[in-house]
Amino acid sequence: MGAQLRIYRRQIKSVQSTQKITKAMELIAASRIVKAQNRVNQARPYADELTRALAALGKDSSLKHPLLTSAENARRTGILLVTSDRGLAGGYSANAIKKANELAASVRAEGKEPVIYVIGRKGVAYYRFRQIRLAASWTGFSEQPTFLDARGATEALVSALLATSGGESDSQAGIDELYVVYTRFESMVTQTPTAGLVAPVQLSDAEQAVQDERDAEAASSGSSSSPGPAYEFEPEPEELLTALLPRYVRARIFSALLESAASESAARRRAMKSASDNASDLIKVYTRLANQARQAEITQEISEIVGGADALAAAGSDY
Repeated sequence: MGAQLRIYRRQIKSVQSTQKITKAMELIAASRIVKAQNRVNQARPYADELTRALAALGKDSSLKHPLLTSAENARRTGILLVTSDRGLAGGYSANAIKKANELAASVRAEGKEPVIYVIGRKGVAYYRFRQIRLAASWTGFSEQPTFLDARGATEALVSALLATSGGESDSQAGIDELYVVYTRFESMVTQTPTAGLVAPVQLSDAEQAVQDERDAEAASSGSSSSPGPAYEFEPEPEELLTALLPRYVRARIFSALLESAASESAARRRAMKSASDNASDLIKVYTRLANQARQAEITQEISEIVGGADALAAAGSDY
């Protein structure tokens, strides 16, 4: 009984130590969420307005650019997957990887070749373990990304988009379109894996709904059709787009990194809270078992004492 009691007490101490770690990680993740959410809210308007302007420019048939117009015979589709560098975040990385795999399967069904780019050690480890070739990868900044962190991915992806898929070899061939798979931060409870088309420039479903509402308002006010915005270029359109479109890609990638960072912190806080709650439940179970073992030990000691006293009394009566 004594050995069993020591085992339970050792298990209680071990679980208490684990609970301290998970509680500390929960508090750290909670402290990062508010800051990450503020950065998301600050970055969204710039990326959204830039997307609207370039999407409107893309409707102008006189402007030809690989990042504005779709290729006639697209052969290769780039998929940039954003995952975490560390674990202990529940199903955060697994859900993003699942979304990327679903997108890759859809791309193959259309007769195109998916080209995988990965941000985050979890995604890199997943594809390397399965011996799936990666075009490029970046790690070390998933929790607290900066605008400079998006530069490396931007340069590689813009170069691939400008090269298109016309090269004869894999080293020469680029990509015709680009998707970013990331986890969109909806709230502290809800984070949704999302696949967004970055190039060619296209409005998202939400932005398209807003544009449709504006068109409907313009039509109801008396105009049969709502004309698009008129732009004057200085310098020439081609030179301006060459400078502006890489900024657009970097803004979209950076926005995805911020969304993913907020989602990662929220997922880690939720996972660590569940771990802390489970540790509390285990401590209660082991404490109850330890009390039962202690009571059994006391009962056994009392029984031994009573048995010994009865034996002595019986021995004394014989004399």
